Amino acid sequence: MEELLRREFYSQAIAQWLGKQIIIVLTGQRRVGKSMCLRLLAQEKQADPNANIIYIDKEDAAFDTITTHEELNAYLSAHIAQGKHNYILIDEIQDITGFERSLRSWIKQPETDVVVTGSNAKMLSSELSTLLAARYIEIPIHALSYTEFLYFHQLQDSDEALEKYLLWGGLPYLRLIGLEHTEQMRNYIQSVYDTVVLKDIVQREQIRNVTSFINLSRFVSDSIGKLVSPNSIMKYLRSQGENLSSVIIQNYLKYLCNAYLTYRVQRYDIHGKQLLESNDKYYFEDLGIRNKLVRTRQTNDIEKRIENAVYLHLLRLGYSVRVGQLRNAEIDFVAEKDEQTIYVQVAYMIADEETEKREFGNLQAIKNNHPKIVISMNPLNTISDVEGIKHIHLRHFLNMKDLKS
Repeated sequence: MEELLRREFYSQAIAQWLGKQIIIVLTGQRRVGKSMCLRLLAQEKQADPNANIIYIDKEDAAFDTITTHEELNAYLSAHIAQGKHNYILIDEIQDITGFERSLRSWIKQPETDVVVTGSNAKMLSSELSTLLAARYIEIPIHALSYTEFLYFHQLQDSDEALEKYLLWGGLPYLRLIGLEHTEQMRNYIQSVYDTVVLKDIVQREQIRNVTSFINLSRFVSDSIGKLVSPNSIMKYLRSQGENLSSVIIQNYLKYLCNAYLTYRVQRYDIHGKQLLESNDKYYFEDLGIRNKLVRTRQTNDIEKRIENAVYLHLLRLGYSVRVGQLRNAEIDFVAEKDEQTIYVQVAYMIADEETEKREFGNLQAIKNNHPKIVISMNPLNTISDVEGIKHIHLRHFLNMKDLKS
């Protein structure tokens, strides 16, 4: 039997909502560990003689007959145990049509908890929100953080381990393959991407031109840290002999985000304190998938991977993240949480005076007292703060559990 490694943060996040008659929805890209969280919960509750666990895995052919909310209700009615605490656990629930209608009734039952997973943001559409009327809580599940990567692969924190993380990313199953089996890991990462594209995008959105969609996703993977617009993508695709309309390109970008493959990060006018509508940035949920999509290994690719890793860690720490616009300058990230704002610049190396002036100077131009940090991979003995702006090594940053410290 496969050993299930506990991801403490998510286990605690789930546990705090149990017993409160609220639907717990675990969301995220396929293969980032949602099923593991569900199976761990089932495993823990099995030790309780008063617990009745109903586990439905929509990726298991045994549950292919459950496709509608009526069939789901019939199955649950047949397996509910009176006099016990029932745990209804459903994996990849978006594959059941009208599932929200069923969940709405079951969460009202006494001594019943409902925990489900989903790999498509459409499941949290306005219609779902209306039907469940504040009866659910969403817990985003992400690919492994750097510290989880070290734990899963039994590695010590080091520059070499960080390099592996930035290359292979955080899909939990890679632990069973082993980091030494590079070809098998590449094949697995490709299979995960293919599954997400096929099940959560091509089939669900009825895409006919799959090649164009994949070319667009490759363009996005090459554009980490750069502003992206439908027009820039249109020009690129035309150079490749493809002709897509701006509307289709916008839809394709939305599909990538709906499947949690990528995140759209909007620009924020720091002085005007408002969102800017045009030209966004996109970051990938998993660095391994992102790296697999990149066509060429450019000399500045390491900086893109670092920036993507920083963005993901800010998300895991619970920050809402935007790209900062400051007149003609850009701040890589404006991160906000609990009325706290932090400005973040990311660089591979602060190797000369010009780079230092650019990275620290942009932050110095922000005339407020919010914390400001620069993250780089400079050797530790060369890192020092500049005029109150913290300079942090990437490894240090990825080990942080709280940016206030």
